[in-house]
Amino acid sequence: MCALISGDEVEFVYLKKTLGATDGNLSVHLKKLEDAEYVLSTKSFVDRKPQTTYKLTAKGRKAFKAYLDQMEKLVEE
Repeated sequence: MCALISGDEVEFVYLKKTLGATDGNLSVHLKKLEDAEYVLSTKSFVDRKPQTTYKLTAKGRKAFKAYLDQMEKLVEE
C-alpha cells in the first residue's frame, strides 16, 4: 500500500523489485487488495509485452489512512 500511496499507477515489475517479492506472492497479495476494492489493476501491452499496473482506489486510500492512524495511536501509547 505504501508503494501505491503516491497516486500514480505502478507497474507490477516495479512492485516486485521494490518489495523483493516473488511473482506468486505479490499476485496473491494484489488479488486480495483488488477483491477488497483497495486497488485497481489495468492490463495493457507495451511494445508487444503485457504490462499490468496498479493504482490505489479512494476506498483503499481511506483504509490505509485509517490503518496508519491506528498504528500512530499504538506508538503514542
